[in-house]
Amino acid sequence: MTVVEPASRVGPGWIGGFAVAWLGVWLAQLTVIQLLLPAQVAGTADGRGFVATVVRFGWVSAAAGVAALIAFPVVGALSDATASRFGRRRPWIAIGTALFAAGLLLLGLQDSIAGIAIAWCVALAGFAAVSSALTALIADQVPIAQRGVVSAFVSVPQAAGTILGLLLVEALALSRAASYALVALVLVVLVLPLLLRIPDAPALPTRPGLRSMTASLWIDPRTHPDFAWTLAGRLLVNLGNALGTSLLLYWLADGLGDPHAEDDLVPLVLVYLVALVVASLVSGRASDRTGRRRVFVGAAAALQAVAGLLLAVLPSYGATLAGGALLGAGYGVFLAVDQALATQVLPDSRDRGKDLGIMNVALAVPQAFGPIVGAALVVASGGFAALFLGAGVLSSLGAVSVSRVRGVA
Repeated sequence: MTVVEPASRVGPGWIGGFAVAWLGVWLAQLTVIQLLLPAQVAGTADGRGFVATVVRFGWVSAAAGVAALIAFPVVGALSDATASRFGRRRPWIAIGTALFAAGLLLLGLQDSIAGIAIAWCVALAGFAAVSSALTALIADQVPIAQRGVVSAFVSVPQAAGTILGLLLVEALALSRAASYALVALVLVVLVLPLLLRIPDAPALPTRPGLRSMTASLWIDPRTHPDFAWTLAGRLLVNLGNALGTSLLLYWLADGLGDPHAEDDLVPLVLVYLVALVVASLVSGRASDRTGRRRVFVGAAAALQAVAGLLLAVLPSYGATLAGGALLGAGYGVFLAVDQALATQVLPDSRDRGKDLGIMNVALAVPQAFGPIVGAALVVASGGFAALFLGAGVLSSLGAVSVSRVRGVA
């Protein structure tokens, strides 16, 4: 079936509600990943040292990654087939937000590594559900010529949400349970306006039966090579970024011996995010204006590769700040333009939610599995240099993969 693309441009109100919802989603996910969860996991290590802490954090993240791996395409497929008076995507945005918030509240009450892993699985499954439905709105309602700009308003809230979450938690100095509850509350409050106001695409004819839905989760790379190459590139670049960023707190504390690691994490994240925001907005608009996607994604991967090399050869806080800026710029370009690219290689307009759910597996799952892969590299090499070199190599391979896409400029 030929993909039918929307023609009417979305306005500032649509983009604003969309961006605010993503602000809540990213704040909730990244505040946990960057600060709350690493500190909570460290408290279960019983003084066994850095390696034990990193490995535990990696296993918790990997378990949650499996939950997200399942939730992304399944929720996308279910939303494609949902016929309700509230629309196709809106019910799943609500369900995902509720599950995400419940998982965060549960997480704040856990003291054992098993309890932390289970609660984070619940939370990340909710994150996968809400973000899968939100991403499908781009393909449903945004014309191709506007997707670079709109996709930038997925990445800009990621930057703002991360720093706002870190500042909130650090400034208020609440208990662990209260910090998680605050993050959950902000998530719900910021997603709610979108649920109440944004239009939802009318339901399309559904495909009957669970077997048909399950079979549709497989997309033959020989039949749809552009989809496969885009998916592979997204997986590689995101895993490279995850290696470069997911263990930053441990890098500062143990790699650099920084006695003020938690405090110094904030300016590092700020540098990363400012670069991400600027690069995302500029590249999204430039990509829409030129109609080109692949060259921007390739440049993004190259910036991340250079950052990984810098962090590997110059282990200092100053070099880490410079590397953080390069990582942020590269990932900002990637988030804006690769999301637009992904919406242009979908095989079937009836399956946008499911197909973008599969694409989003390559966005979120590397963030979940990055810590365990990073921990393995750190343990095997006895230091952090291999971690950052791995980030650079994976990003370079991602650029090669995207260069194989032929149906999009």
